[in-house]
Amino acid sequence: MSEVKLDEMSWQEAKEYFSRSDTVLLPIGSVEQHGPQNPLGTDYMIAYRLALEASRRTGVAVLPPVPFGVSEHHSRFPGTIWVSEDTLKNYVLDVVRALASHGVKKVIVVNGHGGNLNALRAAALAARREGVLVVVYQWWALPELRSIFSEEELGHAASVETSVNLHLHPHLVKMGKAVDEKPAKLPTDGLGYYPERTDDRVRSGVFGVSTTASREKGERAFQAALEALVKLVETVKSLELRP
Repeated sequence: MSEVKLDEMSWQEAKEYFSRSDTVLLPIGSVEQHGPQNPLGTDYMIAYRLALEASRRTGVAVLPPVPFGVSEHHSRFPGTIWVSEDTLKNYVLDVVRALASHGVKKVIVVNGHGGNLNALRAAALAARREGVLVVVYQWWALPELRSIFSEEELGHAASVETSVNLHLHPHLVKMGKAVDEKPAKLPTDGLGYYPERTDDRVRSGVFGVSTTASREKGERAFQAALEALVKLVETVKSLELRP
């Protein structure tokens, strides 16, 4: 089965799709630094590929990816582009409302960036009050990844993201520039909140170990993430929502 892309349909094809399905996939990520070895678009690129592969397996339509996210903490690194939490929340909610006008009742957000979560939670809660279920999926939260990567390899721009990039688009990864960096501790570690910027903790942008990345580990991680997403999509598709 080929992927189903909403933006490649005509309006008549979209009408036919919405007549038989009330579910869509919305990939969201960020354009932000991912160390000296990875592309700035890592988060939205991975999220989009996961959504496309899940579409091939489930027949659920994929929306164009939302590339920009809540990334101001990376602002000292050139190329990082960010929006506020309120902007992302309102943007996603407006997209959901537009989808609802065509009969969509379930939106599965494939989120590639942890900084987006607060905004997506707020959008999901508001959408639920309006009768639309928005579910947020985050691939890096999978417990299975801990059988592939060590704790030091699971950080931002570390081996896990670098490996998945090597699997999906190796031509964009510069392994000769990969570095390992231990993040500095924050004064409030374990005690409360500190308004951190990335450069408070690392100079390279890499949180942990990235030099151990491999295409093989990336393929294993991507397949595990895809299986979990497909299972979630099938579950959400079958849900009967109460008004």
